[in-house]
Amino acid sequence: MTSMYDQNLPRTEANHAPLSPLSFIERTAEVYPDRLAIVHGELRQTWGQTYARCRRLASSLRRAGIGKNDTVAVMLPNTPPMVEAHFGVPMAGAVLNALNTRLDPETIAFMLDHGEAKAVIVDPEFAPVMAKALALRQSQAPLLLIDVEDAVYGPAAQRLGTLTYEDFLAQGDAQFAWELPGDEWDAIALNYTSGTTGNPKGVVYHHRGAHTNAVSNVLEWDMPKHAVYLWTLPMFHCNGWCFPWTVAARAGVNVCLRRVEAQAIFDAIRNHGVTHYCGAPIVHGLLVNAPAAMKEGVPAGVKAMVAGAAPPASMIEGMEQMGFDLTHVYGLTEVYGPATVCAKHAAWDALDIGERARLNARQGVRYHLQRAAMVLNPDTMEPVPHDGETMGEIMFRGNIAMKGYLKNPKATEEAFRGGWFHSGDLAVQYPDGYIKIKDRSKDIIISGGENISSIEVEDVLYRHPDVLAAAVVAKPDPKWGETPCAFVELKAGAQATPEDIVAHCKKHLAGFKVPRAVVFGELPKTSTGKIQKFELRKQAGSAAAIDV
Repeated sequence: MTSMYDQNLPRTEANHAPLSPLSFIERTAEVYPDRLAIVHGELRQTWGQTYARCRRLASSLRRAGIGKNDTVAVMLPNTPPMVEAHFGVPMAGAVLNALNTRLDPETIAFMLDHGEAKAVIVDPEFAPVMAKALALRQSQAPLLLIDVEDAVYGPAAQRLGTLTYEDFLAQGDAQFAWELPGDEWDAIALNYTSGTTGNPKGVVYHHRGAHTNAVSNVLEWDMPKHAVYLWTLPMFHCNGWCFPWTVAARAGVNVCLRRVEAQAIFDAIRNHGVTHYCGAPIVHGLLVNAPAAMKEGVPAGVKAMVAGAAPPASMIEGMEQMGFDLTHVYGLTEVYGPATVCAKHAAWDALDIGERARLNARQGVRYHLQRAAMVLNPDTMEPVPHDGETMGEIMFRGNIAMKGYLKNPKATEEAFRGGWFHSGDLAVQYPDGYIKIKDRSKDIIISGGENISSIEVEDVLYRHPDVLAAAVVAKPDPKWGETPCAFVELKAGAQATPEDIVAHCKKHLAGFKVPRAVVFGELPKTSTGKIQKFELRKQAGSAAAIDV
């Protein structure tokens, strides 16, 4: 029976519109057409100009026969064309596939084939890799190749197509009458996971999720109008955690950055009045450990967002000394980047640095516009007790979750089993509801029947003053089955020995949790700064044991 609240109360264009982040740039260009939108080298581009260029891009793609649900791949650094692609491609109805610029040609070729790319926009720096990838494609379908020229980088070493990006835009209509998607469930982006085994999975984002997470970013950060955002985080990583759309919503400034270097970051902060930036722990560590002279004149109050691993006490203390305000978030590609935040409380300010670090190291609570983030028992699908001890799996539910994995219904079904997205991260939940990761399910070390959280051991390692980066994996052991093996990257000039590291761990950990091997050296990392534990596991077996 129809409710009285539904009778003769139709859903029409007058009272319902699909949610899409494309609406953000439309409004900002109308309200603030002359406000600065993009800074790149000598380039200064307004929101009015940026919107016109995005419409030209959409128009040119349509004229080239690319439209609804066609994939447009881009291999670009954090430059203006990458910002524009986040709007122009979906304005054409197409799906943006931002490729990881540090991948090998074989993986790029797989993604182009799997995603059925119809067009590729490539920066000159990555043309050689893309040329190899194109030669490795299995598909014979024609590709529209568009070469970007970038004065900041220099002349292109080679051209892949017959069109430059500027020539392509010049063919388009700056007044192109794009439309919002007919359904907010339509795909807006395709992002591939950096899987450590097998082929990467294609994660499909929808307009509703991109819109929702972009607004949640504003709310978590209390992000003001006209914020100046520095692009340290790769836009190929979860579409820059949805910040291309967030910055447009706030009529902010995109300060582009081709390479993540401490000097370039500090210069940008000073020269452009940067107010916000995001990054993996390695980026923040780069700044904290930079020479004091490099930091001179950097204003206080810069807001930084960190994800990828919990910030150790040394990082929090170092950021505070610079006057930066650090926010810890957590998420995965499948939830559009960050989907929980360690919301800080004023009472924490009175605590010592160690206790503040303990509280801030938690993954926190759900994003404003995420329906739920909880720790559940993966077998019973029941919430674990909020005791800070009982482990379960972090699961998400709500609009900030992918449509699913492209062409992989089995993996999609498994990921959404029981009506929740399964993260694969093992965690506890505290009485205040805050979540704390204990490990990836595959990273738990089982020694003599006891579970050891590699993250717990890593937290202790980071407290050592000589440690720049650390990772702990299982080392096969004939007696215990497995024991912890610590891989440690020392700060420049540090003199710590493996025995020093073990002695430090003994002060803070139960004996069975103390690493039985310590290996010094640079840690292998992904393009987004995550430590590649699968590489370390290969080395752990041959690591020399220490008498603990």
